Parts: sequence; structure tokens; C-alpha cells
Amino acid sequence: MSRIAIIGAGMAGLSAAYDLTRAGHQVVIYEALPQTGGIASGFKAPHWDWSLEKFYHHWFQSDRHMMGLIEELGWRGDVLFPRPYTVVYIDGRFQPLDSIPEAAKFTLKHFPIWDVARFSLVGLYLRLTPWWQPLERTTADAWMRKWVGARVYNALWRPLLVGKFGEENLNVVNMAWLWARLKTRTTRLGTFVGGFQAFFDRFAAVIEERGGDIRLNTRVQQIRRTQEETRGRWAVVTEAGTETFDAVISTSSPHAMAEMTPDLPESYTAKLRALKSMGAVVMIASLKHKLTDYYWHNLPKEAGFPYLAMVEHTNFIPPEHYGGDHIIYMGDYLPQDHPYLDMRQEELEAIFIPALARFNPDFRPDWVKAVWLFRTRYAQPIPPVNHSQNIPPLRTPLPGLYFASMSQVYPWDRGTNFAVEIGRRVARELMEDLHPS
Repeated sequence: MSRIAIIGAGMAGLSAAYDLTRAGHQVVIYEALPQTGGIASGFKAPHWDWSLEKFYHHWFQSDRHMMGLIEELGWRGDVLFPRPYTVVYIDGRFQPLDSIPEAAKFTLKHFPIWDVARFSLVGLYLRLTPWWQPLERTTADAWMRKWVGARVYNALWRPLLVGKFGEENLNVVNMAWLWARLKTRTTRLGTFVGGFQAFFDRFAAVIEERGGDIRLNTRVQQIRRTQEETRGRWAVVTEAGTETFDAVISTSSPHAMAEMTPDLPESYTAKLRALKSMGAVVMIASLKHKLTDYYWHNLPKEAGFPYLAMVEHTNFIPPEHYGGDHIIYMGDYLPQDHPYLDMRQEELEAIFIPALARFNPDFRPDWVKAVWLFRTRYAQPIPPVNHSQNIPPLRTPLPGLYFASMSQVYPWDRGTNFAVEIGRRVARELMEDLHPS
């Protein structure tokens, strides 16, 4: 059997390793962070029973790739699907809009009946149609403005697009991306008993039991070809030294892949560098008291909040799992050069924390028990018009080298569900190449 390196111990890397070790291959996973899970990894305060995700994560009931893997592992009894509530800040108040009845009630109250009919028909069409390809030929801004009408679009959809991608990308993001979000999402949201990190730790243990070698705190500096051209062997270089493999799968960001793999032809690295993404900042605070009655608060930029979303996690998972603390996230997607991505935590706290009084006038700064800050420059791929033409294949032009990232799950949105799908798909392609019969 072959010796295979995987760069990254997020959901894609672990899923690939799971199938490869099950097939008997020798797998080494390199992970720069001190734990598995990638962008969905978590942390735990000393008095908490559950871990907490650094960047808010949940599953949907429609996540068939994730749920299928969990069924294989026999862990379905450890998955919970509560029904939290999402609200949108409109006209100076928080309005529930996360179900068809709530959306219908709101639109009937605020818009002419013709607008309500258009809104309903468009929503039904997007939920039912399987054909996303024509939708990628136009922007979400232009398509929604045309079909739901300017009044409904400006009130409901435009603020969400601006909040996610910024004004500068309104004429960039294509409609297939929005279709995919509406197509697959459910009102019930899922998590794993103990938190996502508990899932990753158990999943990693299964891979290790099958002989997989997971090396944490090990950043890959370079992936390069060796001189043994007959088998196309690859060298993986880290601070600890250099090891050779029959094949390599990288699940890094596109830009990291381009930087650490100098042997790739310029035509392929140009595709990698052309893939754009938004960064993200998330500040988490544990509070002495409950802040609101809702889980997810969508916040339009024009309303003056310093972040896109405020998520009261303990209206989703009970506070007793966090030692009685009430946990909130304050998060935003940001351009790569936004000052929030480099600002000191104390400076960000001075901007973020005072805004909590807008959610509850009783809030006082002494409610805050602890604050954590997490940031990444690779959080949300930006899909322009006709983006399917930009996606690099999982097989790179160099035999034995593969690339599988959240930038390639398009038209679907990034998340652990499609990370499972792309991880298992790249493992399948690799094994087909190693053993064509």
C-alpha cells in the first residue's frame, strides 16, 4: 500500500484520511494548529463540560454527507438538533424571519400584496429548482432585485449580501451562491454532544487506531517533487525535517498551496491566486446573565452595529454545559486588509462590547466574565459570475499531488458537510490513480 501525506487536519483532511486508512494506506496528517478541526475547532474553559467552537458552527438536518459519515461511525445518538430562533434587525427592532410563516407575516405587514406574491414565488422556485448553472451567469444583486422587486430586495436581501461580502462585492457575487444557501438550509441546527471538538477528537482517534499518524503543531513549509521520477514521489518539508510520500493531498487555502508548492505550473498557481476570499473576526464573551431570547441576530451594516452577527450560543446549547456562563459571539466577515484583522484585542473590545446594550438595555460591562478573540484571513470564498470556470480540479497537473479546499465546494457554501464530501472525493480520486484497476 502507499504512503500518503495530508496537509491539514480539518474536516476535509480527516475525511480523506478516514477513507485512505480504511483502505490500508499509510497516512501522515500535518496540522499547524495544536488540535484537529481546522476552522471548526474549539476550546474549553476549565469549568466548562463542553468545548466551544472558535468560529460559530452548526449542522443542518439536510447535511447528508456529514450525517452519512456519522451514521457510518455509529454516533448518530450523539447528534442534537434543537430549534433555535434567528432574527433580523429591521426598522429598529428584531424581527423573526427564519421560517415561512414568520416571513409571510412580515412581508404581508410591510409590503404590497404583489411584492408578497413575488417574494413567495421566488422563494419556492429557488427551493425547488436543481439548476444552478444559469444562476451563476448573473449577480445575486441583479437577479434578486429583478425578481423579488426593489422594495423587498432592499429591505431583506441586500443587507444580508452587503453584510456578508461588503458593498464592494455586490457586483461580484453570483446568484448560484445564494441559491445554494437557500436550497440546503433548515431551521433546526445540529451539534455534537460535547461540542464540535469532541467530535473531532473522537474522529481523529478512529483514524489513529487504523494507523494514521496525526502530527499537530507541525506547519508544512514546502511540498516538492523528489528525484525519484519513476514513482512521482513527493517530499514534505517541515521544521522537523523532510519526509517522502507516494502522494500528497493539501487542504490548505489556495494562496498557501501556491506558496508552498513551487513545482506547480504557473497556469495552475494563477488559478489558485485568483480565488478570492473574505477574512473573519469573532469575539466571544461569557456573561453573568442572559442577554436576549434569540440565538442568531442578523445585523445590517446601515444600522450601525460594529459586527454582522451577534449569536447567543446558550440560547442554542444550554448554559449548564458552560458552567452556567451565557456565551455570545460577535462576528463579522471582512476584507483581507480590514483593520479588525490586526487590531489589539483591547481595542476591539472597546468597539464590540458597548454595542451589547442595544440588544438589552440592562446590559452592563460588569456582566462580562471573560473574552476570547479569533481571526482568520481565509473564511468565506467570494464566488464571482461564472465561477465554475475558475475552480481548479482536485487533481493538480503534477501526478500524485492533489488540492481540496473549501474554495472548491462551489456552488455549495463552505462548512463541514461539504468538507466531508470533498475530502472523501479527493481520497477516491487518489486511490483510482494509484490503482487504476
